[in-house]
Amino acid sequence: MQTQGKRFKEAAASIDRARMYPVADAVALVKGAAFAKFDETVDVAVRLGVDPRHADQVVRGTVVLPHGTGKSVRVLVLAQGDRAKDAEAAGADFVGPEYIQKLKDGWLDCDVIVATPDMMGQLGALGRILGPRGLMPNPKAGTVTMDVAKAVKEIKAGKIEFRVDKSGNVHAPVGKVSFSADQLAENVTAFMDTITRSKPSAAKGTYIRSVTISSTMGPGVKLDTAVYR
Repeated sequence: MQTQGKRFKEAAASIDRARMYPVADAVALVKGAAFAKFDETVDVAVRLGVDPRHADQVVRGTVVLPHGTGKSVRVLVLAQGDRAKDAEAAGADFVGPEYIQKLKDGWLDCDVIVATPDMMGQLGALGRILGPRGLMPNPKAGTVTMDVAKAVKEIKAGKIEFRVDKSGNVHAPVGKVSFSADQLAENVTAFMDTITRSKPSAAKGTYIRSVTISSTMGPGVKLDTAVYR
């Protein structure tokens, strides 16, 4: 029986670690190098030439991946009245202001929280719980809105949020190994196009320094960054 270490080495042998590949070649290599028995997530890691300690160099935003992430996303909508009905009709998994108390009691069985602006005052006390988990609704991410139906539909269709970390890196899931190479390539391209457009005016020098694609267990494949300069 092969160990995971041996499988990883065999998978990595098919990749030239010194080379930067076009998107189509990179996703094909990632798919070919995946060896886990489950459907691995494909991730993109981007190293940016920004200093996120400065507010004018923080890179964050959202993008709707053309083919989604391959993950079923559980959406909680904090709204009442007609907005709650709109959320239910749009396919939200959990709806209603009563979930605020449930969140306070430790309930966290959702992946994204959408809230109408009038609900936000009651969420302030939950910042320490929701913030570190990336669950706090935010206007910039489109998760604080009166148009909850649109927000739910976009999230269900594959909308993801990204934010640069304190080291200047952005990580995001862009699909599953079971996706076709074309689907993965289109998702990666949509994500990178959005990252490129999100360049802060205060950023100096090379903006996109490196891009690596990998599956959950597999080796990383470097993308050719020349097309993003």
